[in-house]
Amino acid sequence: MERSLLSIPARSRRRAMEWGLVLASQGIEAVIDNSAEGWALLVESQDHERAQSALKQYQLENRGWRWRQPLPETGLLFHWGSLGWVAAVAALYYWSAVRFPGIKSAGILDSQKVRLGQWWRLCTAITLHENLPHLMANASTGFILMGLAMARYGAGVALLAAFLAGVMGNVAGLVFYFQPHLSLGASGMVMGALGLVTVQSFVFWRQSRPGGRFFFRAIASGLMILALLGFSPESDVVAHFGGFLAGAIFGCALGLASPARWQRGPANVGAMLVLAALLLATWRLALRAP
Repeated sequence: MERSLLSIPARSRRRAMEWGLVLASQGIEAVIDNSAEGWALLVESQDHERAQSALKQYQLENRGWRWRQPLPETGLLFHWGSLGWVAAVAALYYWSAVRFPGIKSAGILDSQKVRLGQWWRLCTAITLHENLPHLMANASTGFILMGLAMARYGAGVALLAAFLAGVMGNVAGLVFYFQPHLSLGASGMVMGALGLVTVQSFVFWRQSRPGGRFFFRAIASGLMILALLGFSPESDVVAHFGGFLAGAIFGCALGLASPARWQRGPANVGAMLVLAALLLATWRLALRAP
């Protein structure tokens, strides 16, 4: 049976490819076409109205400088706001290691003190790093993974979800390590971002049986990357796996709603405010604790 296709004009090949990625994120199949009339996207008639609405919303959310841009030859979008995350962790390192080195002991995850009630260390430890190589390792890996997660879920939503995944990774370490231990670093948060990225194709699995193939291939790839990045002998394997698993669970939960919902301004501003309030509150408790 021949399909009925309708055209959505695009002013350039780059714009057509960009819009194709946007529609793919919404589960709408589109064919990029180049004819005498110029570049266009061809979508099935029953998807035409939904495709136009998705593109209109995308244009409204990306007026001005475009933080989200396609990565050539990958079919992925990248959010350059991850540079802001890198700058933030670098600033926190300068603050805790150079300006006020004594506060590291107030925020590090000390399992004995957490069990005595200082729960905020599960959060504050994520903002600390042992030394410059530790910071550089997390910042370089996190720049890529955070950029991919922020492009899919929205900047604020992805950062909050990845941070909470890092907290869950610290909780996992608290549960599975019976001996007293100390821990710090943003690696659990970075692995949380990996979990978010790994399950971003969950939406396709929900919409069609063939989409399941992409989902399970993505899971296999994510686990392979986790093994390469997070299972080195000197690293906190439990916190890394816990952060990854929590990030994957959060990603599946976020995938129950349309990606456009999470990429809207109010959702991301609200998530940013929640994250900022959580960091300020936990560090306030840490600095006032005896």
